[in-house]
Amino acid sequence: MPEACQPRGGAPEPPSAAVPAFVSPATTSLVTARHVTVAIVQAEVAPDLPTALARTAVGVHQARAAGATLVVFGETWIPGYPAWLDVCRDAALWDHPPTKAVFARMAESSVSVPGPAVDALADLARDAEVTLVVGASERVDRGPGRGTLHNALFTFGPDGRLLNHHRKLVPTYTERLVWGPGDGDGVRAVDTPAGRVGGLVCWEHWMPLARQALHESGEDVHVAVWPTAHEMHQVASRHYAFEGRCWVLAAGSLLRAGALPPELEPHPGRVGAADQWVLRGGSAIIAPDGRYAIAPLYDEPGVLVAELDLGRNREESMTLDVTGHYHRPDVFEFRTRSGPRPGARSGPDGATTQRAPLADAG
Repeated sequence: MPEACQPRGGAPEPPSAAVPAFVSPATTSLVTARHVTVAIVQAEVAPDLPTALARTAVGVHQARAAGATLVVFGETWIPGYPAWLDVCRDAALWDHPPTKAVFARMAESSVSVPGPAVDALADLARDAEVTLVVGASERVDRGPGRGTLHNALFTFGPDGRLLNHHRKLVPTYTERLVWGPGDGDGVRAVDTPAGRVGGLVCWEHWMPLARQALHESGEDVHVAVWPTAHEMHQVASRHYAFEGRCWVLAAGSLLRAGALPPELEPHPGRVGAADQWVLRGGSAIIAPDGRYAIAPLYDEPGVLVAELDLGRNREESMTLDVTGHYHRPDVFEFRTRSGPRPGARSGPDGATTQRAPLADAG
């Protein structure tokens, strides 16, 4: 069985320090269809940007060794989800020096587009010849919005191109302390060698119109990223698969209480011990009928690998197709607004400055 590596500590461990790869066989189908092998890397988040990029490379290469051509990481895997917002005391106090210090460090480790971290991810996707979908905290470094952070989801093609750059439309609850609202520019699926791939971030899966926009964009595989995929997140992910008649890769991450920012005090009602999991993972792979191909994995690192039969999408659409025969465009009118994104793609002369240019949606 292929093996996968989860580094622990400051530097990634070599592939010989392995954790299990959880493998699902190909789903049988009455239709001759293209099969694709996909992987979710569930691992402990890194303390800083360089370590996060190194751990990303380890995970990608281990997933590729297991045969995956589409590799997925969880919500803001780089530089890690700010779980301290929900489990530490006084995080929301006005003008609180410890919180400001933690935020400044988070902003410093966030990813700018264009920027060296995006270049590194593009190089990684190209060198491994995979489609790479990774969540990141994004920092706007130029133009309108300079200094604002966004909860972003990047999709890189196996040629290194940035195929899609999605910003979470509405930061959820305490997230509004650190992230700004997104836009409609990335609410779409894109063509990849693994099929048409789209994605939403966390509670966007409870936004009916965001779901419909992705359904109408046409997804073979949907990436649902979460900080940790607990029971209700599993409900949302399975509902999305059933509604969209597509495969869903629900990706979560791991974080121990001991890795929370040292400036902040964990709330005793939320955190009991340093080795307690604050983020528990819960990554899973879900078929187009809403059933698990690989059940959720909690409280341990691993690489979930499955061979998907995209013919299942067509089979399941016989009974439900929310953009086709089970849709009434003569009754309901719907459109998505998108447009140029200030500060993210263009230089002073309006020319694209990204080393990995954003590709057409297809």
